[in-house]
Amino acid sequence: MEHHDAEPFDYADIINHPHHVSSRHQPMSMHDRAAQFAPFDALSGISSVVSSQNS
Repeated sequence: MEHHDAEPFDYADIINHPHHVSSRHQPMSMHDRAAQFAPFDALSGISSVVSSQNS
């Protein structure tokens, strides 16, 4: 798959479509949605590295 810089009209065919709402699943609560991402720590250990460099 090639990567191309986004052109202003790349999504012109879908940009004005209505947001999809599932007829099978209830919307997830904001609390449950946030909990999906809470355990993710992209920079694990960064705070100890930064604090050791500032000492």
